[in-house]
Amino acid sequence: MDTAPSPTTAPPDVGFWEALRFWLKLGFISFGGPAGQIAIMHTELVERRRWISEKRFLHALNYCMLLPGPEAQQLATYIGWLMHRTRGGLVAGALFVLPSLFILIALSWVYLAYGKLPLVAGLFYGLKPAVTALVVHAAHRIGTRALKNGWLWGIAAAAFAGIFALDLPFPFIVLGAAAIGHFGGRWAPEVFAVGGGHGAAQRGYGPALIDDGTPTPRHARFSRGRLARVIGIGAGLWLAAMAGLVATQGLNGALAQMGWFFTKAALLTFGGAYAVLPYVYQGAVEQHHWLTGAQMIDGLALGETTPGPLIMVVAFVGFVGGWTRQLFGPDALFLAGTAAACVVTFFTFLPSFVFILAGGPLIESTHGKLKFTAPLTAITAAVVGVILNLALFFAWHVLWPDGWAGRFDWASALIAIGAGVALFRFKLGVMPLLALCALVGLAVTQLAGR
Repeated sequence: MDTAPSPTTAPPDVGFWEALRFWLKLGFISFGGPAGQIAIMHTELVERRRWISEKRFLHALNYCMLLPGPEAQQLATYIGWLMHRTRGGLVAGALFVLPSLFILIALSWVYLAYGKLPLVAGLFYGLKPAVTALVVHAAHRIGTRALKNGWLWGIAAAAFAGIFALDLPFPFIVLGAAAIGHFGGRWAPEVFAVGGGHGAAQRGYGPALIDDGTPTPRHARFSRGRLARVIGIGAGLWLAAMAGLVATQGLNGALAQMGWFFTKAALLTFGGAYAVLPYVYQGAVEQHHWLTGAQMIDGLALGETTPGPLIMVVAFVGFVGGWTRQLFGPDALFLAGTAAACVVTFFTFLPSFVFILAGGPLIESTHGKLKFTAPLTAITAAVVGVILNLALFFAWHVLWPDGWAGRFDWASALIAIGAGVALFRFKLGVMPLLALCALVGLAVTQLAGR
């Protein structure tokens, strides 16, 4: 059973197997999209276990926000790598994804083999407003930590206005915030020099195992040789996997086409899954015809209500594509779907591991240096506004399922309000909240005869 360390002393060293158990647990409870997942990691790693200070946590998070790919999974990879070298990063990142992959393979099979079950639909009906409340709660938590002054509040508000009202692309918002931080760090350094002292201790959590002043471990120090080695291994793995698919399925085979398409998608996922979904929709539905538009929407609903990164919807896309193409014949549909789901997951997440293991040492060399941290501080402020926009996106689709001109879903609204009260007032955990809301949703749909 996990116990919190003493609030006055740094926690003892964490062994690899103890950390592995936590990363496995995180893979099964990481609901709520990136905002919810980052909030869960902050609660567990910064506040409760104190494996890393808040300042070091946010420094790593800011780097992950700059990268294409799922930032929460990359953050887990970064912290695992910082604690236990390359194997720690690989375990943390892989276990963040694998539970979701297995769950989505199972749900995709049920979806295709048995159609839409009323029981599953009822559970999802309650989960969607709960996820909306989780994202709002995460925006509040991150905002209260990151927005330390009026200028940072202004950056958050500008980012929200830019993405909500002007539909600016997320990379543009990130670059704009970084530019503000770069020049603002020179002209008004006090605005961006947030933090100070011992991160966890300053917030009342107690000293952390990896605290603000903890020296960078030897394996996390930058060297050109290591950078070239990691990039070379990553490129070699990609080439070997692609060569295997081409050799067995042909250059125009579905699996090789999926590998190439989702490699491109992985490099375009700035701003999270929602930023790349239009690209995935266009390629998977309109160009390659791996699934229909209606199936894509159903897959997104599954992705929203399972643990792991929302971009794991690509596993559903792969499974449906492999199943419908009957890659291994009509008698091996499940095997074909599973193989395709694993292929697209591999090519989607391989770049994320390379980005962290290659770039992490360079980022570790910059913590505490204002000229590097000021742009990242500004990016964190901008991300708060982006997360708030995501919460509104969820709320719109949940409360007005037929669009603004359609009916307002009062039952979903009441579930969302109840979930918000449970989170803000009673500090209910993620898993109990989701279980309770799923049961309420099932009861509502049964009573309404849906």
